[in-house]
Amino acid sequence: MDDGRTRFERGGLVTFLVFITLMLGLVVSSFAGALFWAALAALLFQPLFQRILARWPGHRNAAAAATLLIITVAVVIPALIVASLVVDQAATLYNQIRSGRVDFGAYFGQVHDALPLRVQGWLDSAGFGTFERAQAQLTRAVSSSASTLTQRAFSIGANAAAFLLAFGVGLYVTFFLLRDGERLGPALVRSLPLAPDVSQRLADKFVAVSRATIKGSGVVALVQGALGAITFWIVGLPAALLWGVLMAIAALLPAIGPAIIWAPVAVYLAATGAVWQTAVVIGSGVLVIGMADNVLRPILVGRDTGIPDWLVLVTTLGGIDLVGLSGIVVGPLAGALFLTGWQVLTEYRLGRPTDEPPAAG
Repeated sequence: MDDGRTRFERGGLVTFLVFITLMLGLVVSSFAGALFWAALAALLFQPLFQRILARWPGHRNAAAAATLLIITVAVVIPALIVASLVVDQAATLYNQIRSGRVDFGAYFGQVHDALPLRVQGWLDSAGFGTFERAQAQLTRAVSSSASTLTQRAFSIGANAAAFLLAFGVGLYVTFFLLRDGERLGPALVRSLPLAPDVSQRLADKFVAVSRATIKGSGVVALVQGALGAITFWIVGLPAALLWGVLMAIAALLPAIGPAIIWAPVAVYLAATGAVWQTAVVIGSGVLVIGMADNVLRPILVGRDTGIPDWLVLVTTLGGIDLVGLSGIVVGPLAGALFLTGWQVLTEYRLGRPTDEPPAAG
């Protein structure tokens, strides 16, 4: 009788926890993005907080406030400045496309005419039916992208109060996560309804992938995008900062990378007879932008996340499509935790770690 009552009460508690967790998720859903990035910022800058705290022992509030100030000055303000410049360039480019001063179809036509006749015939017959259709589709795609970016910017401006509120909530939560992260993290891991070793493995994987994605992929992508913007500015390409941002986004995707942006630019410059500009773009793309990944990633990422490149690509694209910018981290996180969870289940079934050979005899 007591065992039945205990099971009933535990079942009631689990039901209540599921219900109240879903309810809390609905309540804070408007700030989900802000809370997610606040948690990532606290995780990434926790070592900096610990260094400051070591200099001011016993002053956790002051150390957290100083860390938050550094985050604001070094990350938030530059990001807002760059975002405003990109939006301005996107709006300018969109207006130039509408007015006809920038005609990507004509630029594409110059490249087409400079190619060998056999290649021209293949392009005209492959996929698009006629080359004129390819020109129209390219112009529409670029125009639509610039228009979308501009409309998003105006939407943020129209909802400035909501944006500022979410931004303020994110900074506010970051302060407390920095200050209390040492206590909250282990408490959260202990509260998971899993075996302690499994909870710790999942938590370690979460931390490793989050830091690797931001410190490794994120920082490397920003560096490559900046180098690309500088290169495009040197050769006189319009909206160089906008193309640099697109290059940074492409750099986040394995097997795609920034070459998907600079290579077509180099082809166009070569087709139009811009010799030194072509040499600068190719040289920068191969020797500078391409090598930045090989040099910086081993320095910034201390250990491998154990996620195949193809899964990183698929989960990143799917994450961006599902939740927007946060998908850059959410997607690989989902993939990494999926692999770790199935590895743990396999180990339970086999009765040994999967990287150990079966016992002899």
